[in-house]
Amino acid sequence: MTPGMATGNKPVMAPALLAPRHWPAWAAVGLFRLLALLPFGAQAGLGRALGRAAYWLVPGRRKVARANLRICLPEKTDAERERLLREHFGWLGLAAVCQGLSWAAPVERLRRIIRLRGREHIDTLIAEGRPVIVLVPHFVGLELGGTGFTAMVHSGMYMYQRIRSPVIDAQVKHGRTRFGSIPVERHDDLRGLVREMKRGTPFFYLPDQDPGRRRGVFAPFCGMPAATVPTLGRIARMAGAAVVPTFARFLPDGSGLELIFDPPLADFPSGDTQADTARMNAVIEARLRHMPAQYFWVHRRFKTRPEGEAPVYAESRGKRRKRRRAQRP
Repeated sequence: MTPGMATGNKPVMAPALLAPRHWPAWAAVGLFRLLALLPFGAQAGLGRALGRAAYWLVPGRRKVARANLRICLPEKTDAERERLLREHFGWLGLAAVCQGLSWAAPVERLRRIIRLRGREHIDTLIAEGRPVIVLVPHFVGLELGGTGFTAMVHSGMYMYQRIRSPVIDAQVKHGRTRFGSIPVERHDDLRGLVREMKRGTPFFYLPDQDPGRRRGVFAPFCGMPAATVPTLGRIARMAGAAVVPTFARFLPDGSGLELIFDPPLADFPSGDTQADTARMNAVIEARLRHMPAQYFWVHRRFKTRPEGEAPVYAESRGKRRKRRRAQRP
């Protein structure tokens, strides 16, 4: 077992995590847990205010989100996209403030905050013993929505990428596993994942971050070729799984979060990897048009470009520094 990994409802405390260099991270953990004690309405107001401040404090991410909105919502005016951008940062702030709920809130409180819509779509599949892939794109409420799913619907498996801070990593892993879910890392055996799905454990598939040229294929997303992980159809075929698109949405009045289950994808997979990947992107695109301010626009979704095409984003400050150092005699 790795240091800090969750066991049952308590994270294992590794002595090394108490070293002074980790104290700032522990201070952040304490702050998140204190914020989790606030009524959700107060968290919503505070989070939205902090997000609006972050709009000015992180100009690099603001520029990334602005470029993404220009590509994906070309039908909107510049002023409309700018309003969406500011609203988006407000939702990001709320997602950050309520992180402690994912780590520590009891089931009773989660039930008061999280509402389930279309739950029958997934309950029927689980009752039938069907393997299930829960297709969960990166909307800003994803973390809290995932906690609600495992607490209120069923435990599951999820792809896990380690966080640089071991203290935060331990807290996040504890939050995601405290209701019985299983972390899966990229190097883990795909056959083991399929066996677990066939035993009735849903698999959370997060598809919409740029995987790079080596791991991805180019599929249309909002009219732009986007590097996309192409394995959804393959896993669905191997497991005989139904794919249920699922979306987390913070409610606009600050009263909670809604977890939306759409009907399972019909006639999927098709056997054509490229077509299946394009269809998955189309499902995500359709939903983001219904709730555009809550899609994760600050991610460099179009960072990897087809050969010969110009970059979408300006070069980051860190890359500029590295390039200049490399050019020095």
